[in-house]
This record gives sequence, structure tokens and C-alpha cells, in this order.
Amino acid sequence: MESKVFDFIARERARQERNIELIASENFVSENVLRAVGSVLTNKYSEGYPVERASGNRGRYYGGCEVINELEEYCCQQWKQVFSTDYHVNVQPHSGSQANMAAFLSVLTPGDRILSMRLDNGGHLTHGSPVNFSGKLFDMCFYGINDEGFIDMADVRAKALEQRPKLILAGASAYSRVIDFAAFAEIAKEVGAYFMVDMAHIAGLVAAGDHPSPFGYADLITTTTHKTLRGARGGLIFCRPELARKVDSAVFPGTQGGPLQHVIAGKAVAAEEAQTEDFRNYIHQVVKNCRAMAEEFSRMGYKVVTGGTDNHLFLLDLTDTGLTGKAVQDELDRHGITLNKNAVPGETRSPQQCSGVRIGTAAMTTRGYKEADFIAVARKIDQVIRAMQAENRQ
Repeated sequence: MESKVFDFIARERARQERNIELIASENFVSENVLRAVGSVLTNKYSEGYPVERASGNRGRYYGGCEVINELEEYCCQQWKQVFSTDYHVNVQPHSGSQANMAAFLSVLTPGDRILSMRLDNGGHLTHGSPVNFSGKLFDMCFYGINDEGFIDMADVRAKALEQRPKLILAGASAYSRVIDFAAFAEIAKEVGAYFMVDMAHIAGLVAAGDHPSPFGYADLITTTTHKTLRGARGGLIFCRPELARKVDSAVFPGTQGGPLQHVIAGKAVAAEEAQTEDFRNYIHQVVKNCRAMAEEFSRMGYKVVTGGTDNHLFLLDLTDTGLTGKAVQDELDRHGITLNKNAVPGETRSPQQCSGVRIGTAAMTTRGYKEADFIAVARKIDQVIRAMQAENRQ
């Protein structure tokens, strides 16, 4: 009997092929990544790490891991090559959120203080939301952005000196400008804090040289493997070699059991792809497309947060339109354009409504879109928003 599940999959494939995908955290993987993630590797259970599994000298590990051990070691080697680093890498985290949890717990204990970006200024859920493990387990304090929407490094330093955090976190889920990792590292050094970078959104840009690298500055670096890296959904943790044992222990047995080896295979394929000239050219085009689209919205009179973008995303502040981000998100979905509502600096609406939308260009660049295509989409979005405003005036 044919499973009904495949009907759901077919419908979702049709939706993805039909819609214009502008969600900044999404992308379309290659057929090779799909083949790896959908392989027989999903049948194999493994605990621990390749060396430990081979020796069986610690804990209870599963047999039959000879091939799995080679695969995981290969995946680690490939990701080091992607970022040209001698940092240790753990490829087992199931997601970016779990990577962040393990990274925190590798050097912190519950109750320790973390300084991170305010959530309504572009920070991520795992950077201190009170409903998330980060806000529940740790003593969070926050830095913000200035009136132009840029990270306020004077505020970062002032908060660090005042609060004396044990860890300072840089990285965001809705920030369109270059992050000065060197400046963050200097502040962390000044107050004796660990410096951690969550580069989940910009990792592809770092790999291609379109954003400064955090390697050499940060003690800990986390990322997802999808978004701009265009791989299987999952997480990675990089760290200075002296923190390797702490990080590995925080992942297993600290926060996870056996890793998902079929996903690790997908991560390995993505790492191979990220080292190609095609990938670098792709990322260069992502950035050019994003800049062209943001400039078109500015030309049409929209408020683009920070006035533009240096990466793969930007925020539209819709406050002056009288529309909520949620309303615009829902209406665009009915027109085959997918994006997400997002808080804006100085947000006055609830998280369920928001006053802005976040727009990303990574996914449709994978589909072959160039600057002119994104300008056309911007104009289509403008038409939808103007129609919504006209209807509200009636």
C-alpha cells in the first residue's frame, strides 16, 4: 500500500517549485545532498566519536561503525577545508539551536552571564529569549543597535564592562551588515570573557570570502549547515583546539545521544560543494541580488533598516505603511511569495504581528535569479502592499 506521506511530499515539492522563496533561512539543496540524507545511513546507530568507537575504550558503543567512522572523520576534514581553519570541529549537532546549547554548556554552567544581541534588534531565539533554554538557564544581558540600525560597539563595550559576562556572543538572525569580529574579540579579551560567534546566517558568505571570518578571533563558532551553506539541515561547532574535549563532551553525552549519520553525510556533501568555484560565484550573486533588491525598495520609498545590506538579507520596516508584518506575510503567501514577519528596531507590536518583514535572496539565487529578477519581485511586492493599503482606506 502506498503511504499517504508521499502525497504530502509531492504537494510540498509543488509548493516549493511554484512559490518565490524569500525566507532568509531557507535554501534548495542539491540532488546529491538529498541522496545522502535519504540513504541507508539512516539505519545505523552510533554513539560517541570515531576514535572512541574504534577503540571501544569508553562507554558502551555500537558495533559495525567502521564505515560510519570514516564518513564522520571525512566530514570533519571537509568543513575544516571550507573555512581554511585548524579549529576543532564537531559535526554531530542536530540543529543550530542544539549547537548553541552545547557550545554554551562546554564553557559555562547554568546561571553564568552571557552578553548577546537584543532579540528585537536582530538576535536569535537561542541568544537569550526568556522562553528558550538560553534565557531559562543563563543570566542574559543584551547590547543593541544605534539609531541607524548598526550594532553599537560602544554599547557592547559599556555593557561588557558593567555586566562582566563570562561569554560574549556575536551573530544574528536579522542583521544586514558586516559584523566586526575583531572589535568583539578585543572587548571579550578586555573583560576576560569567552568570545562566541553564531554565524548560522552568514556562514556561506564567510566560506566564499564575502564576509570577514570569525576564525582566529572567536573561541567558539557555531553554524547551521543549511541557509547560505545550502546543505542538509543541521549544526556544526568549531572551537579552539584546547576546548575540543569540552565541546565534544557537551554534545555527547551532554546534550545528544547518537548522531544522525545520514544527515552527517548530507553535511559532508555540502562541504564538498562549498569548496567549488561554482559555490563562490553563487554566493557573490546572492549578495549582488540582495543589494539590488534592497536598493529598489529604497527607490520606491520603503524604509530599509540600516539603509541597505552587506549580506543575503534585509529588513523592511512597514510602520509607515500602516500594515503589520503578519498581514503582509499572509497576503504575499496568497500571491505565491513566501517571506516572514520580523520585529524591527523600536518594535511596538507583538511578536505575533510585528512591524516588518525579513527578505533573503539565497534560495531564489539557487534557482537562477539575477538582479533584474529580484527587482521585478520587489515591484510585485510593492503592488501587493499598495493594494492592501487601498483596501484599508475603503
